[in-house]
Order: sequence, then C-alpha cells, then structure tokens
Amino acid sequence: MDSSLLSKSSPRMQLGRSQQLPQNCLPTAQVRPLPRRWHSSRQCQPLAAIRPFGLSSSRGGLLVASAVDMSTSPISSIDAQDGLDILFDNSSDNECTVVTVEGKDKAHLLMSLTGAFSSCGLAVISASITSDDGRVLDVFRVQTADGKKVSEDQFALVKDHILSVTSSTSRSSMPAIYGIVAAAEVERLKPLKGQAAQNEVDSLELAAAEMAAAAAELVATEREIIKLRTTNADLRLVQAKEAVRTEAAAGLERKMAAMQAVLAARRNLAAIPEKQKSQAEKLLDTLKPPAPARAAAGAGSGSGYEILLQGFNWESHRQRLYRQLTGRVKDIADAGFTAVWMPPPSDSVSPQGYLPRDLYSLDSAYGTEGELRDLIVSFHQHNIKVIADIVINHRCANSQGNDGKWNKFGGRLAWDSSAICSNNPAFGGRGNPKQGDDYAAAPNIDHSQERIRNDIGNWMKYLRNSIGFDGWRFDFVRGYLGSYCKQYIDETVPAMAFGEYWDSCEYTDGVLNYNQDAHRQRTVNWCDSTGGTSAAFDFTTKGILQEAVGRREYWRLVDSQGRPPGVMGMWPSRAITFIDNHDTGSTLNHWPFPTRNLPEGYAYILTHPGTPCVFYDHFYQEDNGLRKCILELLGVRKRNGLNARSKVVVKKSAADVYAAFIDDKVAVKLGPGDWSPNHAGVRVNGKDLKLASSGYQFAVWEAQ
Repeated sequence: MDSSLLSKSSPRMQLGRSQQLPQNCLPTAQVRPLPRRWHSSRQCQPLAAIRPFGLSSSRGGLLVASAVDMSTSPISSIDAQDGLDILFDNSSDNECTVVTVEGKDKAHLLMSLTGAFSSCGLAVISASITSDDGRVLDVFRVQTADGKKVSEDQFALVKDHILSVTSSTSRSSMPAIYGIVAAAEVERLKPLKGQAAQNEVDSLELAAAEMAAAAAELVATEREIIKLRTTNADLRLVQAKEAVRTEAAAGLERKMAAMQAVLAARRNLAAIPEKQKSQAEKLLDTLKPPAPARAAAGAGSGSGYEILLQGFNWESHRQRLYRQLTGRVKDIADAGFTAVWMPPPSDSVSPQGYLPRDLYSLDSAYGTEGELRDLIVSFHQHNIKVIADIVINHRCANSQGNDGKWNKFGGRLAWDSSAICSNNPAFGGRGNPKQGDDYAAAPNIDHSQERIRNDIGNWMKYLRNSIGFDGWRFDFVRGYLGSYCKQYIDETVPAMAFGEYWDSCEYTDGVLNYNQDAHRQRTVNWCDSTGGTSAAFDFTTKGILQEAVGRREYWRLVDSQGRPPGVMGMWPSRAITFIDNHDTGSTLNHWPFPTRNLPEGYAYILTHPGTPCVFYDHFYQEDNGLRKCILELLGVRKRNGLNARSKVVVKKSAADVYAAFIDDKVAVKLGPGDWSPNHAGVRVNGKDLKLASSGYQFAVWEAQ
C-alpha cells in the first residue's frame, strides 16, 4: 500500500468505550449505537475522536481507503495470528463493515486496534467492547474516509495491518503506536481545556500528553520519509512528505513551548508566600544580592501616567493631516490621551517623511509649518503633549557631489560626503565607519563627529523651543549608538523620549519561542545605553501577545518568573506598549495584529504596566466597535490610576485563558476560557469587582 497517501488530514478515528476500558482511554461523546445483535455482554458507550498518525508497518504495508467500492460480500474469516481471530462482515449492517476481534487480551490492545483502524484511514463509528478472564471480544463498525464499507478485496490488507500493529514484535510500528496512545491521552484530557483547571497537575498532564502526541507525529513522518527514500520513491512524494515534516516539527516546537510555560508556572506557584516563610528563610532573603539598579534619569515615558495616541498612519500624507487633527483635538483630549505622536515634520524625498532631506524645512506632505504650529498650540491648550518623529540615522542629499553620488546636502545643514559613514560606499561616505545597522536606502549619517552632533542637537532645540514639540520618538535607533540619543535628550530636555528598537523575535522551526528573554534584553540594553533617558517600543510584548491571542496560547503571557514576558516585565517604566503602528499595520501590514483579536490586545496593554500607545487606525478608522472598546478601557486606566509601574499579579495563564489582577484594583481576563475575579475569590475591601468592559474574548473588572 502506498504510504505516501497518508496525510495529516486523514479522517479522525472514533471509539466507543465501556466501563472496562482503562482510565487513560477516551472521553465520551454522542454516537449511534451498534445493532443489538453485536451488543455482546455490555452496551456500547458513546464515542470520542483521536487524531490518526501514520504507521510504518513491517507486514503488508498500509491500507489507505480512498475511493473504494461498496460491497455486500458475505462474512469473511481471517485466520488467527498472535492469539487473535479477526472476522469481517459486510452483510449484517447496511452502512458499515463489522469487524470482530476475538482472542487473548494484552496491554494496550484496544489502543492498538483503534490506532490500526485510524492509520488505515478507517473511521470507527461505534464499538462493543467485552473483556473476560483474559480474553476479549471487540466488535467495531467501521467506514472508509468517504463513508462507505470496506471492499472485500481490502480485507486481507486490513487484517495484515491490524496484526502488524497489535503484534508485540513489530518494531517498526512502535513509534506510531506511541503516537496513538499519546493522542488518546490528549483526547482524554481535552475537557480540562474548556473549564477552570482543578489544579496545576491537570495542566502539566495535558501539556505532556500533547507534547508526546506531537513528538510521535514527527517520528512517524520521519519514518515515512526514510521509507520513501530507501525505496527510491517519486521525488514529488518525498517533497510532499518533507512539507508535512516541517509542519510536524513546528507543531512539536509549539507543544514544547507550552510545556516550558507550564513548568515555569509551576515553579512560580511553588514559591513560598512571604507570610508563610520562617525567620530563617526571611533572613536568607535579606542576604540575597539586590536586583541590579537601572538608571532612570531623563524623559523616558514621562510621568508614568501618559497615554499615547499615534496620530497618523502610512497614508496620512494624503489627507492634509495637520488640518484633520486640528478638528479632532478636543475628541482626543476627551478620550483621555495625554500625548500624540506625530510623523516626521521635515521636507522628505518620501511623502511619509522617513527619507528626510532639508531638516529645517517644515513644509511637508502633511501640511505647512504654520499649520503645524497652530496644531501644536491647540494640543497644548488641551494639555496634550506633542511628540515629533526624529529621523536622524540617515538623510537624503539634495544633489550629486563631484563623484557623481548623491552626497551633497542642501538647506541650513549643507553637509557633504564627509558626514556620511565610510562603510556606506553607495553614497561615497568619507566619515567614520558605521557604528550600528546599515540603512541601505539613504546616506547613513556619522554621529561620531562632534560637528554633526552639534548640528543635529541645534535642529532639535529649534523643534523644541521654537516649534513647540514636547518630546521625541527616535526612528531606527539600531543604526547609531544610544549614547548619542542620550546627548540629544540631555541637550533638549524633552518631556518624553522613546526609540524604535525593532529587533526580530526568536523562532524555532517557524514557531515563536516561549522564552524571549534575550530579545527583550536587547531592548533593555539599548535603553541602558541612553543612561535610562529614553524608553523604547516593546516589540517583545507585541510579538508574544499577538501570538498568544491569535493561536490561543495564552500561557505565553507570563514569563518563567511569573512576570509579563515583554520589556514591561523587566523595565516597565521604559516600555512603550503598542498593538500596531504605521509599519506593522496600516497599508504596509509588515507584522499586523490579528484583526478580530484587537479588543483583546487593547484590554491587555491598557490595563498593564508600561506606557500604552493606541494606533490611529484603530481609534478613527475601525467601525466594528473597537473605538468604543478602547474608550471604555481608557476610562478604566484613568479612573484607577493605572500607570507605567503598576503591579501585575498573574492569576491564571493556560492555553485558553489569561487572567491578572493589576494594582489590587483591576482584573482582566483574555481568551475563551472561563474565569472571573468574583468566582476566583478576588475582592477589594471585601466587595466583588464590577464589570467595566467586555467584548470578544476579553473582560475587565474594577473595584466598586
């Protein structure tokens, strides 16, 4: 039989069980009963499904029933092997082939039998299971993948495969048998996903079973590939199976990550509460080295109570943005925003402003300098800070130099090729080598030169003192040293400052790793390099959060120490949290948050520590109730004084639910799972919390 026909989309096997089945057998579900003549000594119980796994058999190959002929053949008896008699009957049942297995019982025999049917592509519609005095009489009603009976000419193949699988000496089938047993164990434990876990042992048991099943699936696929290669199978079949292996490897990585999260949660729960510690344990705590102190001088995320609105998207240059925002200033203020992040203000080769040319020329595609000044004044009248997008890693030249390359700058900062990094040969740079990542689209500016830093510092002072900007968002900070940002911040004394340190999260086989400590540490290191004067966008939180809600892997939302897993869990006062921006979302869509999960995303960042930033599109362009949701959550944050340093206590973090209590005032639940603070015994001053906002897969409560 051609094993290449097996795939992960094989039909699910179903099994009825009686009271005599082992405890690690399958959970119950509703099915049709067997004809009464097949009800041996006990009535058949309801069905449950397990996922099939491909088997590599040493006898008879694999039976894959695709389109097979209907048959009304008479009863066909198969000689006993390995202590089993197998009888096939197509005449006594109008819909199914009836398979009777009788003989000596053995460990996991039922699992092996049902797994053999499954790996043949046969669905068990119902079964009657009898065991007495070490012998079994099991009767199965089975159908092919397309709902037909098994044709008579396939009986021998099915028999050989069943005997191969159930034989204790069939070495080649063992990995797949392990997979069948593991899959059945997963099915038994699945009800735990749909209800509040009774204890952490249940979560561990489920994670272990799922990981075992995923491992078995990968092993089975690997064996099929080996078999195809050793038999010189068609290259297309091998390539198709290689694709299945890649998917199986990714599935295993995902289950391993889930197990890692479960184990981390158990370690956190095992920690001894302070009030239960002995005097000796408390003394030992005092001897532990303190956590490393972090510099916190400078602007960073402002007062800690700031709430940002990104006031533009990638297409805002088409809409005379300054005029548009002028008409929305009061609405922005009434919503509760305290600061607005504006696009780059200078003349630019690109209309979006990210290829700046003449820095002092503030007439841009967004509007005139006069309109910008008027808008800033209006924002200030409503106590809203205005943040400028500062693009200083690179700058576009106005014309070509003597070498024919674009390195002759115009305007008040008339630099030449000496201002360009020397390892930027496309633009004839004659400055010092680049000290950060290269930006290939434009000349990279050499910040190591004092005269260049003086020019940039003076321009930023002009924006601060003359135009009226209150703070800075530094673009592409991986391109130059954080110490230079510190100098610009110290010289201009902004109310807020934060950088875009966009670094790739860490993946294995295309699956986001559970542990992203190294990723967020790089962002923290950059903030440290500014002397703590600048915050940074929390890309770690974005990456983890959208994976958690999009794939229902809410266990990702707590790290191995019980903290939020992003920068907000390491240095919350320097974390600018966000869901999307003009790069990740908008019309660019480089790394978008799942649309239907946007309310969940905002329920998370607007209740948790860090400084949240709401994207323009989500507040002004979504018409599915997202704006209402954001407004409710902004109200919760403001009323309860949640801030960049708020305390988070994670109450639950499982596959289908995440729950946390913030500042002993606000509870939040994400995911389809069941949890509420009032049922969990979370109260404030002896009172239940009241629901403040809810929507698709989220709810937020606050103290009454």
